[in-house]
Amino acid sequence: MKKNVVNILLVLAVLMGLSAFVFWLGNDPVKKMKPSTPGEDNREKGSLVQEIIKIGEKFQLFGESKESNFSGTWPRFRGANYDNIVSEKQNLKDSWNADEPKIRWSVELGEGHAGPAIYKGLVYLMDYDEEAREDALRCFSLEDGKEIWRRSYGIHVKRNHGMSRTVPAVTENYVVTIGPRCQVMCVDRHTGDYLWGIDLVKEYGSEIPQWYTAQCPMIDGEKVILAPAGSKLMIALDLQTGEKLWECPNDLQYNMSHSSIMPMTLNGKKMYVYSANGGICGISAEGDDEGTVLWYCDEWRFSVVAPSPLIFPDGKIFLTAGYGAGGMEIKVSPEGEGFKVDVLTKYAPKDGLASEQQTPILYKGFVYGILPKDGGAFRNQLVCVDPNDVQKVRWTSGKVSRFGLGPYLIADDKMYILSDDGTLTMVKPDANEYIQLAQKKIFEGHDAWAPLAIADGLLLLRDSKTMFCLDISK
Repeated sequence: MKKNVVNILLVLAVLMGLSAFVFWLGNDPVKKMKPSTPGEDNREKGSLVQEIIKIGEKFQLFGESKESNFSGTWPRFRGANYDNIVSEKQNLKDSWNADEPKIRWSVELGEGHAGPAIYKGLVYLMDYDEEAREDALRCFSLEDGKEIWRRSYGIHVKRNHGMSRTVPAVTENYVVTIGPRCQVMCVDRHTGDYLWGIDLVKEYGSEIPQWYTAQCPMIDGEKVILAPAGSKLMIALDLQTGEKLWECPNDLQYNMSHSSIMPMTLNGKKMYVYSANGGICGISAEGDDEGTVLWYCDEWRFSVVAPSPLIFPDGKIFLTAGYGAGGMEIKVSPEGEGFKVDVLTKYAPKDGLASEQQTPILYKGFVYGILPKDGGAFRNQLVCVDPNDVQKVRWTSGKVSRFGLGPYLIADDKMYILSDDGTLTMVKPDANEYIQLAQKKIFEGHDAWAPLAIADGLLLLRDSKTMFCLDISK
């Protein structure tokens, strides 16, 4: 009896298996499907949900500005003259005692490498508030570091070696910023009132660089100059209204880099020089051809470019970048009714002046910069070179004086260098030898890469999370 039951169960199992197999052979599992057509789901490219960004939507007032006698300015990236040299008279100490320089105040920030701008006793910084998920233009008192007001807007930015990276551009009445994901905002300098904004990604299809944008806005007179490097290579907007004045087509197919636009005047012609991902170009800044490409050079073609072009008075331009790019020097010259470009030299980082993040400084006829980590025997050292031979190093700071990726500027014939770890060094920028005047560990820092700013004898510096104000005046 048991044997018969087993046989029956086996037969049933075989029949069920055969039925399932026949059904599988005769069934088309995709007959009710249709091909997916891009755009049918109405989703934004690369995103499941379209993010709504309302530039400048929020404002917080914390208190009135404290009265001060400060009148100095550091109004933009690399200072008033785009050279990282303080043009205003500063009366700074020539050395430091054991307890100097003194920290006047400090303030906690969102993680990033954005540098401050200073204008008549007020400090402006583009920050990112991780808790609120907001880009925030913050206004502080230079006197005591207290926050006065904040203009912000909601936007999602993931931590990627920090978030914010740009320096605001400031005039008597306006402040212009660029956030990590390329939102541009203009506000009233005194009140923080929102005036206008533009999203370069939505308007021009700009591709946000790896580690977010580090391009700092340029204010030239009554115009704001930006390099979207999307459908348009460069644009000019009215400073007061944000109205588009001109747009330069991106026929060169350049992409946005971490570099910033630099002004140049050659043979009486004003132009804007931009070191993009893909090449370098000069755009007319005036006349009937304003907003058009005057010249370009595609031999400078790298995917990560952070330092800005270093412009020499004779039409030469020094270019450098990290990750093995090294350095290159070109010469722009008038030719007929236009300009021509000649490559003078191009070399590996170990064979001459090069830099990974910071832009070298031209001072009294010589160039000073810090070599990158792939700079050979002189890696991370301060070096001095002649602009006529950027591959020949005149001197270095030596093996015991290495500075990493930190920033530097020159004021009162003194060079201030901030190391990655928060050590500040004062050097005399001498063409013949390395002369160290003083050195002090200011803070236990991490990734102190943000550009420095100085006004009224007060030096602003930061690491990835804290900004400090030092009194370095006599």
